[in-house]
Amino acid sequence: MEWITSIDFAILDGIQKLMRCEFWDAVMKVLSYLGEAGAVWIILGIVLLFFRKTRVAGIAVLASVALSVITGELIIKNIVARPRPFQEHQIVMNIKPPHGYSFPSAHSSLGFSAATSLMIYFRKLGIPALILAALIAFSRLYNFVHYPSDVICGIILGILCALFVCWAIRKTGIENRLGAKKHQN
Repeated sequence: MEWITSIDFAILDGIQKLMRCEFWDAVMKVLSYLGEAGAVWIILGIVLLFFRKTRVAGIAVLASVALSVITGELIIKNIVARPRPFQEHQIVMNIKPPHGYSFPSAHSSLGFSAATSLMIYFRKLGIPALILAALIAFSRLYNFVHYPSDVICGIILGILCALFVCWAIRKTGIENRLGAKKHQN
């Protein structure tokens, strides 16, 4: 685990040395805030429920976000109990230091679970959602609150949760009952 942590710190230090400035501080603060508690994804999922064409996508987004929270925040984080980078490395914080453990990144898992669900059911929103999820995930590195391995594993967790939820939606027939078509444009 030590070699992973040393690579993680090298990447975080590189980001700080190459990018840290007032402009990026402001941008990354906003991006991290957008990902707080998955609010942007939950709101998007709820809005999608109101339209017949996007209802299944909304269900998939909300269910995959919920599964990501349960598996990542409630189970994995408490088992791994990895400290956050700012707790082990001196740095001036750009955002209010979050509480809780570092692994996996909830911002990353929630964003990628929502974006993957959208890519499957409503591609027009899926591509911008993937871009936003990636930017939010990167903001967690820039803001020194997650290691790169936390973010990568959060992304993988989010994608797997979305794939499972979309599979379950198809298997249970919810997709057919709501008249949705996979890969809508």
